[in-house]
Amino acid sequence: MLRTAVQLFLEQGYHRTTLNDVAERLNVTKPTLYNYFGGKDEILFECWAIGNERVEDRINEIAAGGGTGLAKLRKLVVRYAEVMTTDYGKSLVRFDVRDLTEHNRKVVNTAKKKIDRAFRSYISDGIADGTIKPCDPKLAAFAIAGSLNWIGHWFQPGGPMTGDAVAEEFAIRLTEGIATTATRKKADKPPGKSNPPREDRSEHYARTAARAAGQSKRARDRLR
Repeated sequence: MLRTAVQLFLEQGYHRTTLNDVAERLNVTKPTLYNYFGGKDEILFECWAIGNERVEDRINEIAAGGGTGLAKLRKLVVRYAEVMTTDYGKSLVRFDVRDLTEHNRKVVNTAKKKIDRAFRSYISDGIADGTIKPCDPKLAAFAIAGSLNWIGHWFQPGGPMTGDAVAEEFAIRLTEGIATTATRKKADKPPGKSNPPREDRSEHYARTAARAAGQSKRARDRLR
């Protein structure tokens, strides 16, 4: 249901999409949708929540690992860009927060601040460990995140570059200008994906399966 809704929101625009449109594409009745959601704005928020959940998972994975500030920043650029090439990732930047309830707007704004803090933190770490040139972490974070967010506006599947290729290219281009000379030479190969630790794989696969089903943690809890 959420996968269908977010596809329609992206195709037609949130305001031009009705619950009748969603129900028709799902081949169900409109009242069926109300068994799960109170209204269209709640569906929109759940689509945003799935995208944000994916970003949070990646931030937590990077924070749990090691590496220099620059290495962590590049990993975050890659992971964030990958999310931006998905429908749920696009929902983080393509829709107007004013269409949500006041409570949900606060949730969204808090989440945005957490993402911004992650970018600033890794830039500051890089300046401290010598892998990133002295700069204003706030402005650098805004520039990098702003470029990444635009991926959600222009990226289309089936184009000349895959989502992974776009993410890897952005990891190089968005960090080479602030990397110190000694570390810039290593930017030709962006950070590769690593498998989760053996003891964490069951939990990792459970989260992946849940995401594939198109359910945020909040939606899954409500349906239990």
